[in-house]
Amino acid sequence: MASNIYLVRQRISRLGQRMSSFQLNLNPLKEPLGFIKVLEWIASVFAFTTCGGFKGKTEIQVTCQTKPSDNKTITATFGYPFRLNEVSFQPPQGVNVCGVDWKIYVLIGDYSSSAQFYVTFAVFVFLYCIAALLLYVGYMNLYRDSRKLPMVDFVVTLVATFLWLVSTSAWAKALTDIKTATGRNIVQELLPCKQLDVICHFGSVTSMGSLNVSVIFGFLNMILWGGNAWFVYKETSLHSPSNTSTSHSQGGIPPPTGI
Repeated sequence: MASNIYLVRQRISRLGQRMSSFQLNLNPLKEPLGFIKVLEWIASVFAFTTCGGFKGKTEIQVTCQTKPSDNKTITATFGYPFRLNEVSFQPPQGVNVCGVDWKIYVLIGDYSSSAQFYVTFAVFVFLYCIAALLLYVGYMNLYRDSRKLPMVDFVVTLVATFLWLVSTSAWAKALTDIKTATGRNIVQELLPCKQLDVICHFGSVTSMGSLNVSVIFGFLNMILWGGNAWFVYKETSLHSPSNTSTSHSQGGIPPPTGI
């Protein structure tokens, strides 16, 4: 028991010495392993900012039969996390449009689960890339001498590739539904617009180009992480034997000595 505790303390002491010996070395960033990690870090930033920072609105032009020449605009303002079923229409301040309480009518759909999953995962990827880059440029010797760190990095890379595919696909489907729910079809869904004395025309909706870009960056991240899996795999013991086993294979049998 005492010997086991002594071995554990020795390992912790050696690990502490290695971690304390931070040496900045930018050469790993010139290799595919580090360079692609930088690209992943940048792409993750674009992924969550283009989605999480979106604000938009959709407008409907309303005309009353009693005043056919008087058009009013009602607006529904929406954005991340896209709980459209909580977004109500707002008439011009202090104006009663056709005697309808427009504030009780909302958009259709709740797409917060797909949007939040996508953004949250992108933020976690962003943080992991920072930690990985810090390990590459400061503790590359520790990374390559260890058998566990490259293996953990490889497993995380595979999982991240899969989750990029899942989250981006779900978000792309949600974005298609958001465009439908805030587009011309809302005129057909609004109950007041079905009344004979109320005439509704679709006005406009904010361009969702940044949301399209977020989907593009999601699939780009998937490609980057999938491609980087090979370079991370090459650092693991699955691809090449550890330094210890290599040294044993080369020096395990002593050379013959003279008689």
